[in-house]
Amino acid sequence: MTLASTKPALQYGKIAIATPVVLAPMAGITNTAFRRLCREFGGGLYVSEMVTSRALVERTEESLRLVGHHPSEEVRSVQLYGVDPKTIAEAVTMLVAENRADHIDLNFGCPVPKVTRKGGGAALPWKQDLFGSIVNAAVKAAGEIPLTIKMRKGIDADHLTYIEAGKAARDAGVTAVALHGRTASDYYSGQADWSAIAKLREALPDVQVLGNGDIWSAGDAIRMMRETGVDGVVVGRGCLGRPWLFGDLQAAFDEYLRNPNSDAAINPIQPNLGEVADAFKRHAELLVEFFESEMHACRDIRKHVAWYFKGYPVGGEFRAALSQVESLDHMDEILETLDRSQPYPGEEAEGPRGRLGGAKVCALPENWLQSRELVGDQRKVLQEAELGVSGG
Repeated sequence: MTLASTKPALQYGKIAIATPVVLAPMAGITNTAFRRLCREFGGGLYVSEMVTSRALVERTEESLRLVGHHPSEEVRSVQLYGVDPKTIAEAVTMLVAENRADHIDLNFGCPVPKVTRKGGGAALPWKQDLFGSIVNAAVKAAGEIPLTIKMRKGIDADHLTYIEAGKAARDAGVTAVALHGRTASDYYSGQADWSAIAKLREALPDVQVLGNGDIWSAGDAIRMMRETGVDGVVVGRGCLGRPWLFGDLQAAFDEYLRNPNSDAAINPIQPNLGEVADAFKRHAELLVEFFESEMHACRDIRKHVAWYFKGYPVGGEFRAALSQVESLDHMDEILETLDRSQPYPGEEAEGPRGRLGGAKVCALPENWLQSRELVGDQRKVLQEAELGVSGG
């Protein structure tokens, strides 16, 4: 079945997103530096790292830094994580009143145990009233600022929530609903269930729906559009070490939106080793600006080494050296040892990256699944869910 979208772009309130692609918020990854780098390759909506509403209301230094945007970011998109309607509303009110965001997203999809164990992230939609209260409070506080949600299918195969949560969010007045086609228990294992995304699209014909999960290439994105009928796609792990993926996506969608039935070939960017090295160095330079510290930036870029050079024949010594880089000058010395003419290695550089791991039992508060409402000490447990700055 082909249900290709006929909309020319995503429309978030007054914001028209010409390329219907959203960068998924990823803790420790989607800071201003990475967002700017991705935008240099292609269009879309680039969302900040997840920030806890409580930390934002308390105006912690780190939370304010995470919701900061570079002047070049024309659409300032912030993702909030929270478990309390009042605190979420206060955080949204703050962002709006202080003109810190043009778009706000709420996270109900994080599967990380430290989040779900306290009833947050992907565990929260199980509590129907709490979920509805949070979304309604956030939409009301946002006013004319478009507010969206991102969620998973549910806790596990026996405790799915995505259809009812999607309908509740639509009724609350959200601008769009994004679904990752996995449960919390799936974590990042196996294949994303695109059929669930198609079911949500069919259940919510009156609100924009986006699909997330296993988009490793522009071809995957177009295939998801055709198979599920979504209005746009959310890209997460597929862009790690591959910011040029957004160039591929823009080119593919430019063609697709002109003619959804076109079978025109997708010609992906295939950088040689020198071009990869240049992107890596550019990322580091932007991190220096973001952290205002060359040392901090070099520590942060180390985790990106394996992703950038995946599949390229650079050797273990090179990877080890770059994983201990101490300064930009030191980085130049290491990168100069490369044979910049080495061509793109093909499939070895593509496919899954980032978090993988097998399916696992979702960590939950005691007796969480026994009722769709909060019972016993569960409210007390929820109070512990926002002790950090970032939920991830």
